Amino acid sequence: MTSTELPEKLAEIRDDFLALEEQDRLLLLLEFADALPALPKRYEEHPDLLERVVECQSPVFMFVEVEDDAVHLYATAPRESPTTRGFASILAQGLSGLSRAEVLLVPDDYPSSIGLTKAVSPLRIRGMTAMLARTKRRLREDPA
Repeated sequence: MTSTELPEKLAEIRDDFLALEEQDRLLLLLEFADALPALPKRYEEHPDLLERVVECQSPVFMFVEVEDDAVHLYATAPRESPTTRGFASILAQGLSGLSRAEVLLVPDDYPSSIGLTKAVSPLRIRGMTAMLARTKRRLREDPA
């Protein structure tokens, strides 16, 4: 994978958004919000293990772990914040299962590439960009 290529799942998500009219992209984002994977019990019972993404307007917490070089991103966001929740879901679903190297190669501007820059505020896009950056930082900090 070159630095300009996307992993298959992220490319598929991007292409699904770009295939829609702008107003329908928000509906797809809401579908992602509803599909945010539940936290594993070990994080539900220990929310202190999750890291707050302070760049997000809504309270978003996440944790990145690597098992057998497969990345898993877990996130939680309130149901009252469907945009933020949708962005967390896109990343959780799109990054999970990728190798550490694949995640580190995801372009930092991926959140801007899915066609939502006119439909949601720049602040919300920055929140998703921060979630991706935080994920990459975690992977670099813990190379084990």
